[in-house]
Amino acid sequence: MAGGIDDSARDLAKIEADWSNSAATRDAALVASYYADDAIVYPPNDLLKVGRQEALKFWAAGLADPTYSISWKTSDAMIASSGELGITSGTYEESYKGTDGKRVRNTGKYVTVWAKNRDGAWKAIKDIWNPDK
Repeated sequence: MAGGIDDSARDLAKIEADWSNSAATRDAALVASYYADDAIVYPPNDLLKVGRQEALKFWAAGLADPTYSISWKTSDAMIASSGELGITSGTYEESYKGTDGKRVRNTGKYVTVWAKNRDGAWKAIKDIWNPDK
């Protein structure tokens, strides 16, 4: 795949769009529900988070700030020929009120590796993102 969303990965891209939309609800448990139990999350400028419960703590802390918002958009998605792993990537935007009271806006990119769990649902197993600057 030279970029874009493979036909086989359209459902996965839709799941990721739903995941991004879940962040707007400010429901950290809903956001964390997209991770596998043993997922590894690599947030920028922070230690890695191992497991859904650690991811939940991370998202709960961020979403507790009423000025914080984040959304992401898939630009590339593919599923391995085995059908058991998928990869999505794209861009994100986040904003929050800085310590000086001014609005801070960041853009960046991300890569997420997905695996099908026992019931056939896609769950994120590796999730990394970092800012453009």
